Amino acid sequence: MGDPALSRRGFLAASAAAGLSMTALSACGGDSDGGSSGTTTIEWWNISTTQPTKDVWAGLAKQFEAQNPKVKIKIVQLENDAYKSKMTALTASGKLPDIFHTWGGGVLKQQVDAGLVEDLTERTKEWGDGLLPVAREPYLLDEKAYGIPFDIGMIGFWYNKALFKQAGISAPPTTWSGFLDAVRKLKAAGITPLALAGKEKWPGMYYWAYLAMRTAGVDALRTAGDDKDFTGDGFVQAGQHLQDLVDLQPFQKGFLGAAYSTPTGQAAAVGNGKAAMELMGQWAPVVEADAGKGLGANLGFFPFPAVDGGKGVITEVFGGGGGHALRKDAPQAAVDFLKFFATAATDTELVKKTGVLPVVPAAESAITDPNIKAVQAQLKAATGFQLYLDQAYAPALGQEVNDSVAALIAGSKSPQQVTESITKVAKEEQ
Repeated sequence: MGDPALSRRGFLAASAAAGLSMTALSACGGDSDGGSSGTTTIEWWNISTTQPTKDVWAGLAKQFEAQNPKVKIKIVQLENDAYKSKMTALTASGKLPDIFHTWGGGVLKQQVDAGLVEDLTERTKEWGDGLLPVAREPYLLDEKAYGIPFDIGMIGFWYNKALFKQAGISAPPTTWSGFLDAVRKLKAAGITPLALAGKEKWPGMYYWAYLAMRTAGVDALRTAGDDKDFTGDGFVQAGQHLQDLVDLQPFQKGFLGAAYSTPTGQAAAVGNGKAAMELMGQWAPVVEADAGKGLGANLGFFPFPAVDGGKGVITEVFGGGGGHALRKDAPQAAVDFLKFFATAATDTELVKKTGVLPVVPAAESAITDPNIKAVQAQLKAATGFQLYLDQAYAPALGQEVNDSVAALIAGSKSPQQVTESITKVAKEEQ
């Protein structure tokens, strides 16, 4: 999806908008083949800034270095939004890191179309074809592999069972009207229903995206992206349903200025029992425990509810995973590191220590957490799948979805205006 012909000028404009200087960025990729010492240094950019994942990944890099004495891994770790901004600027500069985090979709496609990403089809075929097909899908463009997954999952509601019980909610809601009723019951009991990182925008996008899937159906999002038209009734209704939620004032105090993973952010509010729910991905339990205390046995998971009369169904899921891509002409050592990361031994360690869902079938038995098992069960039963909108579409369009939905939540845009703004940017991408 999205326009594959975004020009270098467009990337530079996006970088300027992000306030990033080309000269301020570290050099990436150009010096990775080593000098007279014969050591190859690989630069690895990722977004694993929370514990325990941060230390686990550093440990895996050390393991790889021990197995490959002539290779050094230089790790660069950035928080989600900072990473996206930096990568936009690096793409504009035409020089990407040796190994970099990717969600696939439209953003990866534009990097590929700019000639900056290595085609991994043949270089990884021997072992890459054995990974779970649903996990590989976001990184396949024109049947060629441009990324290797290390995680797959979906967005859903993570909730505090004790607070639900306190509010008299006997079971998680399965319909949107039932969900709004649960929000009312929580508020009536003096409990903050939802935590939201309004400052970062992408968490709010999840609500509109899921409601669009439930009202218009998952295929409508793909069609709208292709046709560059989001003004259909189903998308307006999605905004109206979100407006109904916003009108209940369900979020924590100061949510518009809250970040996601900080000690006073969205994940901490849920992890410390100060909010009953958050709409987040399969990584939520780990971040809740890192930013806050974590809920342990009181944490539960349920899929995004169905909307009465909508074309979508509860078994259509929204989400994605994490993967790694390589810059064009990356050294063989970078490919070797991806292979190491995709082994059963490494994937099992990631599942056990960081809570990711396995992409290597042999690692599935390592799942012990009941909530992660619930997420996996939902994924296996899924009848439709939609990648995160800010990754499925071209960067400018994905950012407009985030911005417009954030404006609706903040009260400065109507449901109709959201669809008009998104459509306007989609058409400008032509």
